Amino acid sequence: MARRRTQLASLAAVLATLLGGIAFTLLGQGSAQAHGVTMSPGSRTYLCYLDAKTSTGALDPTNPACKAALAESGATALYNWFAVLDSNAGGRGQGYVPDGKLCSAGDRSPYNFTGYNAPRGDWPRTHLTSGATIEVDHSNWAAHPGSFRVYVSKPGYAPTSELGWDDLELVQTVTNPPAVGSPGTDGGHYYWDLTLPSGRSGDAVMFIQWVRSDSQENFFSCSDIVFDGGHGEVTGMRGSTTPTPDPTDPTPDPTDPTPDPTDPTDPHTGCMAVYSVTNSWSGGFQGSVEVMNHNTTALDGWSVNWKPGAGTTVSSVWSGVLSTGSDGTLTVKNADYNRTIPPDGSVTFGFTATSTGNNFPIGSIGCVN
Repeated sequence: MARRRTQLASLAAVLATLLGGIAFTLLGQGSAQAHGVTMSPGSRTYLCYLDAKTSTGALDPTNPACKAALAESGATALYNWFAVLDSNAGGRGQGYVPDGKLCSAGDRSPYNFTGYNAPRGDWPRTHLTSGATIEVDHSNWAAHPGSFRVYVSKPGYAPTSELGWDDLELVQTVTNPPAVGSPGTDGGHYYWDLTLPSGRSGDAVMFIQWVRSDSQENFFSCSDIVFDGGHGEVTGMRGSTTPTPDPTDPTPDPTDPTPDPTDPTDPHTGCMAVYSVTNSWSGGFQGSVEVMNHNTTALDGWSVNWKPGAGTTVSSVWSGVLSTGSDGTLTVKNADYNRTIPPDGSVTFGFTATSTGNNFPIGSIGCVN
């Protein structure tokens, strides 16, 4: 277990470079939403986002299923890889979320994830060993209390068939698992151990429904897996595979890093920034950034930074104060009148920019001290 936690720490460092959790959303003043999908075994949206990332900020997936999903659902969904949500699910599953739409939150998300329902066998997938104990990691991009219902498709299910509730069996329910890393960052996640079904071989889907206990909002993740004696390797996407988990060590090691000390029954914590392109034209665009406070107390002063896409120059900012670093990193701090964000509240600043077409940041956008 200690080795596995070390590997996961290394993975978090790699992902901080590779993925940069850029959110692209419809913005507004008011309350902040939670966000999160499964990172290991990686969900379709998460692995497709990793596959699509480039050094310029453009999305260019190499996997054919990811490429087709991007064409159908657009960049909005892929930049919002962590937001497969239904704000009114309230723990409802079978009979509420229609068959064939489990991977898109029943098409009730504010984002279009329909392309990620496609029944096909070439999604990026994680290689696992039947009967082994693995660690499940689930993004806590915005942290909230609740339960995770873990399903695995039944023997005989083929990924080229539409995924329905009758194809799934519930294998685990976990409530308020521990977390590492900070909410609103690339590497922050909940984690727990899961013993996989025994006697299995071939392709399968792991489906996880995160049921918040403080809201009606639920999140949905579809992860493509294959039982072939693997140890967590990921294939079908750009770049290297994930570190190998140790399936023979299900017992927590007392030398493991201490989990996030935040009380899991009240983990509203962290500042989060969400990036949006609100309008675009030849040679430029208008953007907005919503700064969310997921703390239980008011946030007194905020600051956000990001590195703009290649060929992009921000020309004006409102509702914030802009500065530019020597490496081109942009930092926007609060204005005097919007420095305070109430608990679970948000403020928004806007900007205009000239651009050669790369309208999204390179890497992460996030809050800084």
